[in-house]
Amino acid sequence: MNEEIINAYEVIKNGGIILYPTDTVWGIGCDATNPDAVAKIYKLKQRAETQSMIVLMNGEKMIYNVFKNIPEVAWQIWDLSDKPTTLILDDARNVAPNIIATDKSLGVRLVKEPFCYKLMERMKKPLVSTSANISGQPTPIAFKDISPEIINGVDYVVKLNQDKINGKSSTIIKLTNDSQVKVIRK
Repeated sequence: MNEEIINAYEVIKNGGIILYPTDTVWGIGCDATNPDAVAKIYKLKQRAETQSMIVLMNGEKMIYNVFKNIPEVAWQIWDLSDKPTTLILDDARNVAPNIIATDKSLGVRLVKEPFCYKLMERMKKPLVSTSANISGQPTPIAFKDISPEIINGVDYVVKLNQDKINGKSSTIIKLTNDSQVKVIRK
């Protein structure tokens, strides 16, 4: 795993995009603070930049660097969730502007999955995570289901968990600073 973390980090550090296993489905990712790398993902996925993507983070310090105000309920949801949960929070900052939604919100998921966690530990930055498919096509549940267009379009493919089946995307919940809660995807 350490070699894969080093390889992925080198690509990300130089503005590249990677294909990697997450705690849910396979993802396409990059440094969430690099607008050029984020733009490469939008182009590869053939996705409008108005459709924001989520970022993975590995702890409180990283979250507080991106969000000044985090509703208390966010911590409760993350603590109580028994499956990966993405929260859309208001007023994101310190990330690439083209990853922030037009309402200034950003989806974030705290991850404990070892590869992602250790990669972000090395990056010291959040990691973009979007499903490994062309926009509008089905989300692949296994590496073997990822289209050659995606595999050939990234700068590096992580050589871990390629035989694992991941059937489920994360739950997505929008939390606003004024305490509104909306479940986007169960």
